[in-house]
Amino acid sequence: MNEHKGFSLAGIPFVCVCIVLFAIATFLVLVSAPAQEIIGIGVGLALEVITAFMLKGFFQVAPNEGQVLQLFGKYAGTVRLAGLRWTNPFYSKQRISLRVRNFESGKLKVNDNDGNPIEIGAVVVWQVLDTAEAVFCVDDYENYVHIQSESALRQMAQSYPYDSHDDGQPSLRSHGDVINSHLRDEIQARLGKAGVQVVEARISHLAYAQEIAQAMLQRQQAGAIIAARTRIVEGAVSMVEMALDQLSQRGVVNLDEERKAAMVSNLLVVLCGERGTQPVLNTGTLY
Repeated sequence: MNEHKGFSLAGIPFVCVCIVLFAIATFLVLVSAPAQEIIGIGVGLALEVITAFMLKGFFQVAPNEGQVLQLFGKYAGTVRLAGLRWTNPFYSKQRISLRVRNFESGKLKVNDNDGNPIEIGAVVVWQVLDTAEAVFCVDDYENYVHIQSESALRQMAQSYPYDSHDDGQPSLRSHGDVINSHLRDEIQARLGKAGVQVVEARISHLAYAQEIAQAMLQRQQAGAIIAARTRIVEGAVSMVEMALDQLSQRGVVNLDEERKAAMVSNLLVVLCGERGTQPVLNTGTLY
């Protein structure tokens, strides 16, 4: 079932029509009552009933809003023109907001692609695109949006690891654009049948579950220490190599392999050590 335009007319002209009919009906009743003219009184009363019945056809449409019309349970169209409108008085009307709305899901506890328990939450921005599908294809489209969004969030979270172990593999923590795009597509695939368009979906909360948070923190600290030590060693080796090359090129001192090894060992200890070195003065010979 798809949305189509419903029958409606500008309301202001019909306000004038109702006023004229009511004035005519009142005039007939007042004129016919003293003379007890049954026909005049009956026509006047009939016009008053018709006027009162026509008043039921008036309704208002606010900006970014739609009115879904039904005739005895059958979908009769949707009116989106803002202002005072008039339609068939037999139509029933249901107001549907077309404004952009958002909600934040709760913190869901799921397992990531590596099996680690994590906490994740998201903010979803959405709006109704097809009022007929929103009203007639699902029971409660707002509740449907919330439940299906959380279901899509769970599904998405299980497709990626929390941290990337490979530079080319997306992860929940490091590839925000890829994750948000995947989440939006997952939610849209579920909400398409409800006439809802997902404008944006973003991760709002991401953390390890409490039971493994401490262990994962130690793991991250260990990874940071290893990365830092790797950079330090690489830099120290480069500095030692540069020192040996410059000593050899300038002819400052000629070192045999044994003394080169000793010098390399000392320099690496000085450059890679966590604490400041304590110099030792050698007052004797190198041999």
